[in-house]
Amino acid sequence: MVKGWVLHEIGKIKYEDVDIPKPQENEVLIKVRAAGICGSDIPRIYETGAHKMPLIPGHEFSGEVCAVGSNVSEDLMGKRASVYPRIPCGKCKECLNNMPTLCRSYDYVGSRRDGAFCEYVTAPAKNLLFLPDSVSFEEAAMLEPFAVAANAVRRGVASLNGEDLTTKTVAVGGLGTIGRMVIMLLKEAGFKKVLAIGNKDTQKANVLKLGILEDDFCNARNEDVSNWVKNASDGGVSIFFECVGKNECISEGILSVAPAGTLILVGNPYSDMKFDKDTYWKILRDQMNIVGIWNSRFEQNVDPLKEPDDWNFVLDKISKKTLKPEILITHRLRISELEKGFLIMRDKTEDYCKIMMVNE
Repeated sequence: MVKGWVLHEIGKIKYEDVDIPKPQENEVLIKVRAAGICGSDIPRIYETGAHKMPLIPGHEFSGEVCAVGSNVSEDLMGKRASVYPRIPCGKCKECLNNMPTLCRSYDYVGSRRDGAFCEYVTAPAKNLLFLPDSVSFEEAAMLEPFAVAANAVRRGVASLNGEDLTTKTVAVGGLGTIGRMVIMLLKEAGFKKVLAIGNKDTQKANVLKLGILEDDFCNARNEDVSNWVKNASDGGVSIFFECVGKNECISEGILSVAPAGTLILVGNPYSDMKFDKDTYWKILRDQMNIVGIWNSRFEQNVDPLKEPDDWNFVLDKISKKTLKPEILITHRLRISELEKGFLIMRDKTEDYCKIMMVNE
């Protein structure tokens, strides 16, 4: 038996003994070395529940292969890896047309099958991304959210059709973990003018450390966001990344985008979305591009002649130290302490960004 956090029902998560899972055909067993708490884990634990319960949550993680199932090479034993948590069915129209990201019949580590808030977890061998020695387990546990942010940023860059990034003004609405990762990737890509929109004064100090200029931070509690953005960007931004998922934030994003610009929706929805007529008219009259982002693209074996998927794109930058995910880690907790992290995120009792579970 080992220890893990088991969600039995909404609001009832317990640290208890669990069996070591056995890898099935085409699977591996991973000793979890690091796992991040995702913002989506908190409503899953305390508000909505998981797709099936009891369930061990946790989908942002890394570790070492310590056992293999049938049809898996013993050569993987001891390999350091991060894990793509989404498991496409491989049978639907989207999967057969090489669009597994759009699969609707997927499985998912940490929300539809047991995840990484445990000492051990199983996953398909094909979902492993092996780590160079230059990448730590903590950095690797942040590949999943960074890949989502990379999906958004790369779609944004593509919308500019090869124009000079250094001449474009873009904005990021929402400065949680994903919003800050988007900023880091935008800066790394070469954008000079990045506007950051949050709702706490503490966020200003956080984004200044990421290269945002003092005058390019907006506290939405004190400013009319769309007017502030227009004044700061000479009439509107080329791209607005909405990383909150709230109705008012999306409306502000629409009103902040320049004609023929792009709104990229990254935040998971908090509620139904409703727009007044004038806001909808702006979408039409400006011929605005609206892009939805969910999850990320992953390939285990990347053709060096092709554009890398989001995971390998991020892993390359982390390994070369042009991205430094560890600066976003605000808390490190042992597995037995993990509930403290859940409650910090639920109750907002402390300033936090990435809360990381670290196993020796």
